[in-house]
Amino acid sequence: MNKPHARVRIDFSESCSLGPGKIALLEGIERTGSLSAAARALGMSYRRGWLLLHSVNNAFAEPAVALTAGGKDGGGARLTEFGRRLIATYRDLESAVDALTAKAFASLHAKRTVSSADTAPRRSVSRSLIGAHSKRRK
Repeated sequence: MNKPHARVRIDFSESCSLGPGKIALLEGIERTGSLSAAARALGMSYRRGWLLLHSVNNAFAEPAVALTAGGKDGGGARLTEFGRRLIATYRDLESAVDALTAKAFASLHAKRTVSSADTAPRRSVSRSLIGAHSKRRK
């Protein structure tokens, strides 16, 4: 049986949050030493990766990643000690939340498989169709 898993997003303020995407990006930078390689591995554009990284670096008193400009040796990205602590703290919290989630939902059993009809987005009725329908009734 699969255990339920909670996705953790921490909102520090209205403009500052930390969640699975930013953490995955930081972990990718740690593995590759490159923002572009980390973003590419996650299927996102360099610009999207740069915007996410920029928001993390500007959200805290210390940067999570130190960037070096390109040149003859090329640029790069290096996780700072603070960045490593940020990832570890997030992953510890995620594990604790997963344990609480498993305990809280232990007596509830989800379906083993979910049909595509169960997960398909529901179509909303177009306002133009509603308007046309109400005009016909008059």
